[in-house]
Amino acid sequence: MTLEKRVKPWIAALAPYQPGKPIAELERELGISGAVKLASNENPLGPSPRAIEAVQRALAGVHRYPDGASFALRSKLVERLAVAPEQLVFGCGADELLELVAKAFLGPGDEAVFAWPSFAMYPIVTRGMGATPVPVPLDADLVHDLDAMAAAITERTRVVMVCNPNNPTGTSVGAAAFDRFAARLPDDVVLLIDEAYVDFARREDFPDALAWVARRPGTVTIRTFSKIAGLAGLRVGYAVADRELAGYLERARHPFNVNVLAEVAAVAALGDREHRERSVRQNSEGLAYLRRELAALGIETWPSEANFVLARPGPGTYEKLLREGVIVRPLIGFGMPDHVRITVGLPEENERLVKALRRLVEEDGR
Repeated sequence: MTLEKRVKPWIAALAPYQPGKPIAELERELGISGAVKLASNENPLGPSPRAIEAVQRALAGVHRYPDGASFALRSKLVERLAVAPEQLVFGCGADELLELVAKAFLGPGDEAVFAWPSFAMYPIVTRGMGATPVPVPLDADLVHDLDAMAAAITERTRVVMVCNPNNPTGTSVGAAAFDRFAARLPDDVVLLIDEAYVDFARREDFPDALAWVARRPGTVTIRTFSKIAGLAGLRVGYAVADRELAGYLERARHPFNVNVLAEVAAVAALGDREHRERSVRQNSEGLAYLRRELAALGIETWPSEANFVLARPGPGTYEKLLREGVIVRPLIGFGMPDHVRITVGLPEENERLVKALRRLVEEDGR
């Protein structure tokens, strides 16, 4: 039996998302030990101790289905964000929330506009619904070209996605530029603001996405507990939208999509201010160290508002670093063969990376 004639053509044509190489796989392939992974923008401090304790207490109850409404987490976020309960939608990570938006608003003949390079899931969720991705190149500074994005909008555009801070570049747009862009969007276009890295943003003029949710119907911001809270392995994210838009996403959402352990861990993480502040502080120090040391090696980097840095050490660096036991993110699939994305790790992990790059630079005779 062949399914080639039965599968939807836009699914057959999809190139699956390629996750970062796991440490165990690299060590098995090369016969090494002690490798470090600086590829997937995970929190090197791990989860909050409170989250770990909450998960341990909840383990005995995993024979029960989760609370399908995520009442405890919803209540905490209502208090934290000053939004209505009906404005929140929860997902199995931010990825599922992107897919819910695509599921609700995209289909054959529709278009989604986003910057590129940006998050790899944007074209995947768009094509997965049979719609057409419209990638708009970043500007010369690798920042969203909001004027070009606005010009790319047509009568077929249903969703516009803005990743701020942007992944994989770490660059961001300021409030004035974003406000001008958002204000000129057609009323019937969904504005999706992906803020997976918002907790690390330091610029004083960072846009207020929640204010746009309150001001502009058809606006949604998506956030995650995978980064700052260190819960990437539990997969929990949330969206904040106006009531009408949130209602459509709820219709598209599967029941019980946030598991018991993910919810209790997220609730506990929200209450751990110390872990959050420590994560932000270590990230800031690590970013400064990496940019300073890479500059000393003659490697170009870009300003970052996230927990990673974009660097241009030249082609082949990803494979060379693998042999040094250091995993970073190659960006050849984004049309950036000279670049890699480096997650900020623990101080000793950052030092391991720098020493490896120094050896490579010396070997190349730079």
